[in-house]
Amino acid sequence: MPKVKIPRKSTTVDMTAMTDVAFLLLTFFMLATQFKPDEPVQVVTPSSVSEIPIPDVGIMQITIAKDNRVFFEMKGQQYKEQLIERMGKKYQIAFSQDEIKKFAVISTFGLPMNQLQQFINLKSEERIKIIQKGIPSDSLNNELADWIWQSRLTQNDVRVAIKGDQDVNYPIIRQIIRTLQEKKVNRFNFITSAEVAAIK
Repeated sequence: MPKVKIPRKSTTVDMTAMTDVAFLLLTFFMLATQFKPDEPVQVVTPSSVSEIPIPDVGIMQITIAKDNRVFFEMKGQQYKEQLIERMGKKYQIAFSQDEIKKFAVISTFGLPMNQLQQFINLKSEERIKIIQKGIPSDSLNNELADWIWQSRLTQNDVRVAIKGDQDVNYPIIRQIIRTLQEKKVNRFNFITSAEVAAIK
């Protein structure tokens, strides 16, 4: 007796719902992602096992490059606007409202105060090309101490983080720590990279 052949029917899957979900996820990630700002210097941080995250606001970051140049950043645009106004008064530099707004969106910088106004007025693509020589932090001209103090006056509970290159000379780190202690900052964090466990 011959077998009865059942005709095959093509199966169709409605992909509309999956497509909608994919586009919603894509839109969410596009709107929620924060791009890493351009940094004026690349720093290779030492590794550690610590996993304490650094917050996005309320942080003052001091970056030390391999060649001992010192850079500064304070996160939070409203605090940066107040900070540059305070520093302008201290150094008798009149920053316009436009310059204050531009400074608030600049991330890390490393220039003496007498060159900062000219740096702020450059276009963003021109700023990237400038080789910044670092904020003076030695005992004769310690502008970094003023940035630290004025940051604390702007935001009293600001957290301090030091991001130093793994090959930086120890005396510059000691000088930065001494400056922090002179400004009554005795609690600070070192930014490190995650230590990779050795494979056995």
